[in-house]
Amino acid sequence: MPPGFSGHSTLRPYPLEGELPTSTRPPSPNARPHTLPVAASAIVYCEANFGTIDGKTANGLVRYSQKYKILSVIDSGKAGLNTGMVLDGTPNTIPICRDLAAALKHAGGVPDYFIFGIAPASGRLSPRERTIMLEAMRLGMNIVNGLHEFLNDDPEFATASVLANVTILDVRKPRPQMGLRTFSGRIAEVTCPRIAVLGTDCAIGKRTTATILTQALNDRGVKTVMVGTGQTGLIQGARYGIALDAVPSQFCAGELEATIVEAFEAENPDIIVVEGQGALSHPAYSTSSFILRGSCPDGVVLQHAPGRANRCDFATMAMPTPASEINLIETFANTKVIGLTINHENMTSAEVDTAISRYEGELDIPVTDALTRSPERLVDMVLAAFPAFGVALTAGAG
Repeated sequence: MPPGFSGHSTLRPYPLEGELPTSTRPPSPNARPHTLPVAASAIVYCEANFGTIDGKTANGLVRYSQKYKILSVIDSGKAGLNTGMVLDGTPNTIPICRDLAAALKHAGGVPDYFIFGIAPASGRLSPRERTIMLEAMRLGMNIVNGLHEFLNDDPEFATASVLANVTILDVRKPRPQMGLRTFSGRIAEVTCPRIAVLGTDCAIGKRTTATILTQALNDRGVKTVMVGTGQTGLIQGARYGIALDAVPSQFCAGELEATIVEAFEAENPDIIVVEGQGALSHPAYSTSSFILRGSCPDGVVLQHAPGRANRCDFATMAMPTPASEINLIETFANTKVIGLTINHENMTSAEVDTAISRYEGELDIPVTDALTRSPERLVDMVLAAFPAFGVALTAGAG
């Protein structure tokens, strides 16, 4: 497992002073300092879902969080276990607690935030979940909510936040419609390569792969910025991004385009990595099409789970093959799939090795598993598609 993805991550999105030069261009006058505030403490609620597909927000925060220091995860069914062992077989410092009382006892006080770490298909709270979140507010914890249900618009929650003097962050809530942006064509002004990490299904690891790829490129001296497109990435601390599935469809491509332009102008990166959502071939989601339109990517990394027989939440819908998804992506957009990454759920290490060899032979592109294989393989995948960076790195090293 790559360093920094066990427990509270120390992933840094930019090279430190003294590392390889990140760009031959002069810095942008609008560039912001690459410093982050001290992480706020947080408990993540993931009852009955930690380590599962619907627990992807909690799973992601345990693997990596810049914005919050995760103290514990609440899931009574796995209480007493270690979150790192449950997710990846590697211990970390984040335990699983039975309930809110146990989590507070472990914290030794009241943490700054209570994060709702479940992403249910309904997008709404159950009555029990409402009760627990209101109790957390009463105790003085701010709320981070990634659901489609906006709690600031709920009279009970709005009143509770005033009485307890706490805030509610509705991560998915878009800006007012009058401020939303349509596609303008300014994406052509973004002269660095844009790489979208797409998938053959939802909840398949696109965000995790995008995060690891961004870190690995920065560690090699290729200045890379990630643009998040979902609630979990924003909660983790993505500096640029939008919850795309909460934006009215007319504005999705434009909002993503504008966000990418902002990241390019402020950070002057060598590469921009765009987190994918859903799957282009999946009839339940349209976000992949907006990502392809709004980012106009120069390359695509495709994430696939060979051990997954059916689409998430659709037991009668078989998974597509990587070849069919690649054909659809390259037909739909003027781009090229530059590599395939494996989600190893329901697979042994030997089965992952076999899948990598099989798909490399079948698809004639690099294949790896971002979580269980060296991140250098991801870097090599990108440098093979954009060899100019490899030349620059060699020159810089000399």
